Amino acid sequence: MIDAGAWWPELKPWLVGTWALYIVVLAGWIVLQKREPIATLSWLLSLALLPVVGLVIYHFLGPQRIVRQRRRRHLSRDRIGEALPPDLHASDDAATVARLAQQATGFAPCSASDARLLVGGAATFDALLEAIAGATHHVHVEYYIFEPDHTGTLVRDALAARARDGVRVRVLLDALGSSRLRRGFLAPLLEAGAEVAWFHPARLRWLWRPRINLRNHRKIVVVDGAIAFTGGINVTDEENEAVNPRAYHDLHLRLEGAIVRWLQLAFLEDWHYATGTALRDARLWPEPPPGRLVAQALPAGPDSPWEPIHRVKVEAIHQANHRVWLVTPYFVPGEAARMALTSAALRGLDVRVVLPARSDSLLVSAAARSYYDELLAAGVRVFEYQPRMLHTKALLVDDDSCIIGSANFDHRSFRLNFELSVALHDAGVARGLQDEIGQTLHQCREVKGDDPPGPAWRRLGDACARLLSPLL
Repeated sequence: MIDAGAWWPELKPWLVGTWALYIVVLAGWIVLQKREPIATLSWLLSLALLPVVGLVIYHFLGPQRIVRQRRRRHLSRDRIGEALPPDLHASDDAATVARLAQQATGFAPCSASDARLLVGGAATFDALLEAIAGATHHVHVEYYIFEPDHTGTLVRDALAARARDGVRVRVLLDALGSSRLRRGFLAPLLEAGAEVAWFHPARLRWLWRPRINLRNHRKIVVVDGAIAFTGGINVTDEENEAVNPRAYHDLHLRLEGAIVRWLQLAFLEDWHYATGTALRDARLWPEPPPGRLVAQALPAGPDSPWEPIHRVKVEAIHQANHRVWLVTPYFVPGEAARMALTSAALRGLDVRVVLPARSDSLLVSAAARSYYDELLAAGVRVFEYQPRMLHTKALLVDDDSCIIGSANFDHRSFRLNFELSVALHDAGVARGLQDEIGQTLHQCREVKGDDPPGPAWRRLGDACARLLSPLL
């Protein structure tokens, strides 16, 4: 029988030394990433107190620096840029917020001849399938979630039908979000001649280069370079009330005009990044019709150090004159975003935050509730949507500006995932969004400052979730 007391005095210095070396090396690595102090300290504390478990968590969920991927992204833009139309470049003619967005993304403000707000999955998929059916040259599709269910089958079959008729169909899917797709489901699409590519696919080496964060959360469809779709709706029955009465409530955009070119560019950059293939074809860039709506695509992701969507939303809130209405399924704001919202309310603006009462993420919902007291004290009105999951990601500022897209109001969307939103400056579009949010508010419960406090266990859970918010 081994006597632990005999060897423990000799082993203890080695264990302490190993632990100390582990902390020093990992701490140096994390500190050199120069992230927000609270996030850095959170990771350091986790790694120190949980030497083994903390390392595993950091390996799979930690803030990965993607220097190599950033170089690849920049290479994608350079390669695609060689074939761009001469008018698809940065412009000097931009207002303050648009100029900020342009400097952070490289995407200039432009025009849209039509911007149609699509409420819910049923309206979105009806419009999408109609556009696909009318395609004559190409259909470019990019989604985070594409499920092999009824809705997914409808979209797949529509794409396969166009591919069989000679239309170039290219589909880019996130390898994690669309992980349920199997080759058998994709077979009709591939046999028809369509191309399918995966964003950050999981290979055997995934254990050493985890890609749990760094996901492609964008939703983009471009048809013949003339019509584009983007927003928050994925290809799944969960977001299609035509087949699922409990489907998520969400918004999408159907766009025409020059803005389509910039969504095309976003897709082509992602396609080159994922496949290494730079698509050069003049037919990808048809001449857009003139438009009166001011529009700007806002791509964002960990390949950019500027957090473009985060910056643009915060700046738009700061410049608001009388109204800020925010709708988001996941609300985990950083200090800058909280200060923007509370400052707007303290200035006397009509500031409203609309969240789901029942989210599909208990941890994120708990973290969101922990911010209620601060918001309410400043005069922000908080509403919880009651019927079902609210998946809308929209910001309405005053009577003429809005931002709609894939980005949630949280750390993951602002920093860790690839997102795309569209900023629109038009009174008609803003009025449509105002009406839609108004209908949503009718189905909400307003949270009041004098509401009875919840049970102690829930308040403690919310506070603990808030501690993890930099890591969410």
